[in-house]
Amino acid sequence: MPRESYAAQQAKIEKEISKLQKRAEALHAKRRQPVIASIIRSMREYQITPEEIAAAFGKKPAGGRAGTARKTAAARPKATVAPKYRHPETGETWSGRGKPPRWLANAEAQGAKRESFLIQS
Repeated sequence: MPRESYAAQQAKIEKEISKLQKRAEALHAKRRQPVIASIIRSMREYQITPEEIAAAFGKKPAGGRAGTARKTAAARPKATVAPKYRHPETGETWSGRGKPPRWLANAEAQGAKRESFLIQS
């Protein structure tokens, strides 16, 4: 019995791989159908539109008007907030948002009032 050449063996393996990939894709598509049907049932039950789903993903709805989708918080550029408090000695500042900086927390622990660090405009 003659041995198969390397090219023939490789072609045979690639053909088998292709068949297996097609089977995997068919199985995946078959498993997706009930999930999609369930999503559509839920959307109808709760009166959710495709545009709302697209907006939740931060994308423009398909076939919708340009500019109708809202920008998500992650898509918007962050605005710089002006400082509201300043340390009188070091000049460090804090916007008043988020956790107070250590210098302010330490000063408050020592009895200072937060209002005494307000920046006068």
